[in-house]
Amino acid sequence: MKLTEEQVAEFEEEGYLFLPGCYSAAEVAVLRDEVPRVFAQRRKEVWRERDGEAVRTAFAAHHYNEAFRRLGAHPRLIGPVMQLLDGPVYIHQYKVNGKAAFDGDVWQWHQDYGTWARDDLMPEPRAMNVAMFLDDVTEFNGALMFIPRSHKQGKLEAGHDLLTTSYPLWTLDKATVARLAAEGGMVAPKGPAGSVLLFHCNLVHASPANISPWDRTIVYISACHVDNHIRQFKRDEWIAHRDFTPIEVLRDDCLLELAREDA
Repeated sequence: MKLTEEQVAEFEEEGYLFLPGCYSAAEVAVLRDEVPRVFAQRRKEVWRERDGEAVRTAFAAHHYNEAFRRLGAHPRLIGPVMQLLDGPVYIHQYKVNGKAAFDGDVWQWHQDYGTWARDDLMPEPRAMNVAMFLDDVTEFNGALMFIPRSHKQGKLEAGHDLLTTSYPLWTLDKATVARLAAEGGMVAPKGPAGSVLLFHCNLVHASPANISPWDRTIVYISACHVDNHIRQFKRDEWIAHRDFTPIEVLRDDCLLELAREDA
């Protein structure tokens, strides 16, 4: 899939691009059927909320699940990323974020590149996120919130929050978020399962707790240009990957092919 000139310009100006309904219901079903099996595993990659039960995020699911492996090389996700980053990319991080009904906790205001630069020594913000909705995302179930154009501010000062949630995160202070929101406003892209979000690694974002009775599962692939790979390896490999091999894009029907193989 190739983005239009208008879509590229929108991404560069706003810091994100929303593509509703990018995947069919049948393709979403292939992945959604795998989520309970992934989340049920008591392995180090499956990080849980503070209650010890609800899954916060399943890291590196492409290493232990075939459907998610195929998604990580899907042309409708990786093609636009390679176009925007102007070259081959590798997977720096892969997450299936649970945001479980009633129990999904907050993700504080942050920039992803802030973490990648501080913890992994990624040289430049030549990386980005691409996300796929596995559930309908509404105003009720913890939609992702962006501050448009905040990516133009560069890497901002942040503090290491070790207390708010079960997962440590480099977060922005209230004054910074208030200033950025006053300048750029705030958006929360919502849409059906199968929708795709692309966003710049310096775009400021967060999501509230999910106190609704509806799950909000999203797959996040953080892709980095191969020339911009990380230089520090203090985090576990399943959080910050050390295989800088360029992604080889699969066929567009690879998810439906898997469904046919399993039938």
